[in-house]
Amino acid sequence: MRLQSLQPLLLMLYFAGPILGGRDFYSILGVSKTAKTNEIKRAYRKLAQKYHPDKNPDDPSASEKFTDLSAAYEILSDEDKRKQYDRCGEECVKDGIGHSDPFSDFFGGFGFGFGGFGFGGGNQNPETPRGDDVFLDIFVTLEELYSGNFVELVRVKPVPKPTSGTRKCNCRREMRTQSMGPGRFQMFEETVCDNCPNVKLVNEEHTLEFEIEPGMRDGQEQRFIGEGEPNIDGDQGDLIVRVNTLKHKLFERRGDDLYMNITISLQEALVGFSLEVEHLDGHKVQVVREKVTWPGAKIKKKDEGMPNFENNHAKGDLYITFDVSFPKGELTTDVKNSIKDLLKMDNVKPVMYNGL
Repeated sequence: MRLQSLQPLLLMLYFAGPILGGRDFYSILGVSKTAKTNEIKRAYRKLAQKYHPDKNPDDPSASEKFTDLSAAYEILSDEDKRKQYDRCGEECVKDGIGHSDPFSDFFGGFGFGFGGFGFGGGNQNPETPRGDDVFLDIFVTLEELYSGNFVELVRVKPVPKPTSGTRKCNCRREMRTQSMGPGRFQMFEETVCDNCPNVKLVNEEHTLEFEIEPGMRDGQEQRFIGEGEPNIDGDQGDLIVRVNTLKHKLFERRGDDLYMNITISLQEALVGFSLEVEHLDGHKVQVVREKVTWPGAKIKKKDEGMPNFENNHAKGDLYITFDVSFPKGELTTDVKNSIKDLLKMDNVKPVMYNGL
C-alpha cells in the first residue's frame, strides 16, 4: 500500500529529472523527450532565427533566450551528451556546453541577416568591399522535399590569417592642393593607402548543415553568410545553396500537387479494382474503383500532394491518370462472340470528331 502511494511521486521525479538538475532543454526547444535528431535541429533552427540578438536589438531577454537555445541544441543534438542529460540533468553535462557554435553551422559565421528565401546579407554595408558569392547546386529527392532532411556540406575556403610584415590597405582617392607660387594653387587627385598588418590566405574546412525543409521548391535558395570568397580589405562573400529536384520514377511535381499514372488490365477497367500506392514517406494511399475505368480517366486524392512550404499543415492533391492494357494476343471466334454477347454494344457506332 505504501509503495502504491509513492508511485505518482516517483513518476514525477523521473520525468522532471532534467528540470531538477538545471534548465529543461526539451522545453526550451519545444520538443518532447522522444524527439528525433532532425526534429531537434528543425526546432533550433526556427527558434534561433526568431531570437537572435541581431534581430531583436530592443529585447534584452533575446540574448539570454538565444544562449539557452544554443546550449539546449548543443546537448540534445549529441547522442552521448543527451544520454547523460536524460540521466541526471544539466549538472552532468555543464562541462560540455559552450564548445561549439551551432548557429554558425546553420547560417554561416561572419554575419547575420534576414531576407529572400531563408536569410540574406541584410547587415552588410554596401560601401564595404566584399568577396564574391559562391553558388552551390545540390540535388535532392522528392522524398526529402516531402519529409524534410538535414545534409552536411563541407566547405573548403580560403581564410585570411596574420603573417609577418605590412601591406597597403584601405586605399582611396583623395584630393590634394599644391602651392604653385604666390596666390597660385593646383588641385589634383592621388591614391592614398594605410599600412595594415600583412595577411595570407589559408584553406580551412568548415562543415555546414543545410536543412531541406518540407515543401521547398525547385530552384529555391538558402544563404550562408560569410561562407563565400574572402576580401582581405572587407567582408567575406556568401555561400548560396540552390535546391534542384531529382526526377522521380513514380511522381511528377507541379506546384504542391503530385501527378502519376497507373496502368490497369482491361478486366480491371471493366469490373473494378482495389490497389495501394506507396507514398513518398511510406504511407499507403488506397485507390478503389467499382465502376468502369476508361483509358485516360483521372481521379484526385485530396491532400495527398506535397506539403506547402509556407504552411506544412496544408498539402496539395495527388492526381492519378489511368492507362488500360489491352490483350495483345489473337482472340478466338468463340471469345469474340462471348464478348459481344456480354457487352451488347452492337448499336454503338464509331463517332468521329476533332479531339485536339
